[in-house]
Amino acid sequence: MEEHIMQSVTSKVEIRDITTGLWIWRSEHHHWKPGDDWQPIVTSTFVESGGERLVLDPLIPKTGATELWNRLDNRPPTVAAVVIPDHVRDIEDFVRRYKVRPFGPRLFWPDDVPKTALEIIEPDRVLPGGLVALYDGRGRLETPLWLPEQRVIVFGDALTERSGELRVWGSPWHEKRALPALRELLKLPFEKVIISHCDREPVHNRAAYEHALELPPWEG
Repeated sequence: MEEHIMQSVTSKVEIRDITTGLWIWRSEHHHWKPGDDWQPIVTSTFVESGGERLVLDPLIPKTGATELWNRLDNRPPTVAAVVIPDHVRDIEDFVRRYKVRPFGPRLFWPDDVPKTALEIIEPDRVLPGGLVALYDGRGRLETPLWLPEQRVIVFGDALTERSGELRVWGSPWHEKRALPALRELLKLPFEKVIISHCDREPVHNRAAYEHALELPPWEG
C-alpha cells in the first residue's frame, strides 16, 4: 500500500496510512511552548497486529479530530502503550473510552504520572499482538517497539529529524551505550522507522537510519 496523507486545513490533524494495518496521526502537543527542544507537532501510531489493535504514544488533538475518532471508533484499539516516560500524553483517555489494556515504562516523571496502573514494558518483552520491546541504550527508559508484521520500528525520543535529516538524539552515553544498542537493531529486518519529533518527516527508511548512526548526535 502506498502512503496516503489526509490533512484538514482547519483541523491541523494529519492522518497518514503507512502500510497495511499501520497508520499515524500528527497533531500539536498540548504542553509545547516556545523554547522547548522538541517540535510542537508530534506523531502517534495505530497498528493492527496479531489480532490486536494498538495505539502507541497516543495524543488526542485539541480540535478537528472528527476523522481521527471515526477511524478509531471503526477499529477500536485494544491496547495502548507508552514507549518513554515523557510520552504519557493521553493514555488515560484511551483507557476510559476503549477499555484498552495499558502498557508503559516502570518509572515516570513526578509531575507526569498516569493515574492508571500500566503493565510494565521492559526490553525484549512481547506485547499483545506480537510487538517486541527493544533497548535503545540512551538511559531514558525508552523501549522502541518492533512491529514484525509491518517491518517497522516505532521510536519515542531516540531519534529525531532536523532539516530533513534523521539523527540520534544525544545522551551522555552515546558512544558507550546508545550507538551499540542502536546498531544491534540492524539485525532486525525492518524497512522503516517512525519517530515522534521531526521538522518535516516522521517516517524514514532503513538507509536513513543507518546514516543517522554515522552522524554526530543531535544535542538540541
